[in-house]
Amino acid sequence: MLNIIKPRKWFLLAPLVIILVGIICFIINGGFVEDIDFAGGTTMYIDMGQDYEVSDVQKAVQETLPNLVNPTVQRSDGNQVVIKTTPLSTDERDTLTGALIERFGLTEESFLQTDNVDATMGAELKRQALMATLIAGVCMLIYITIRFEWRSGLAAVLALVHDVLIMLSVYAIFRIPINTSFIAAILTIIGYSINATIVVFDRIRENRKKNRRANFDDTVNTSVNQTLTRSINTTVTTLLTISMVYILGVTAIRDFAFPIIVGLIAGAYSSIFLSGSFWAFFYDASQKRKQKKKLKTA
Repeated sequence: MLNIIKPRKWFLLAPLVIILVGIICFIINGGFVEDIDFAGGTTMYIDMGQDYEVSDVQKAVQETLPNLVNPTVQRSDGNQVVIKTTPLSTDERDTLTGALIERFGLTEESFLQTDNVDATMGAELKRQALMATLIAGVCMLIYITIRFEWRSGLAAVLALVHDVLIMLSVYAIFRIPINTSFIAAILTIIGYSINATIVVFDRIRENRKKNRRANFDDTVNTSVNQTLTRSINTTVTTLLTISMVYILGVTAIRDFAFPIIVGLIAGAYSSIFLSGSFWAFFYDASQKRKQKKKLKTA
């Protein structure tokens, strides 16, 4: 039988290392890489009308406007390409359009759409995204506390914090731009992960009712093992589906699918190895405090 209580420090070590590396990368790189959704900028959607290499388009953009900071070029549906840059003036946009028309034999109709996002709007999106995440976390804490007890509610929220920090760390380490799809993925994973945790907590509660004299650590271990097959099967089947979406999907879908993949792995890890351990830790701590109070009053 899998024992998650005795070696829980080791189970906590791996995610702590990832989070620590993420924090170091965050500090060294001066924060996260923000997509146009948050940082503001210009997005151009172009139908190349032919097979092309992303590197050739990237080179053309950089040679035409050498002062641009980290422009990105992404392949989209069919022969379409998406170019994302810092905000472009009308003259800069016309210059880039002319250069691409000349180099790749395009026409004015090839430029399907151009979007400009103001930095102020990006700041508002960040604020709303943070508020949505915090509200979701508070609601989860209240729900779990009402359904179980305050210790389990705190344990569940800590597991959710773990999932979010792992996702943020991966993005900080690999310098992946954060956008609105990432925020949507975080909220999705919060819902998915809390569901997996509730399944474990339900079994813990059931086993406690059957034998209240049993050691709580043993009850947690037994409950996690009883739900282990369900947790693994659910995660694997979901991962297979979302991985196919990532492999076969267009750029916009991949931006959503990748953080979901990371979050699914983090959520499965936390629901199996961490959430029950957190509850057991808080339970044992409260029992020790009660014993100390009894000794003082005796």
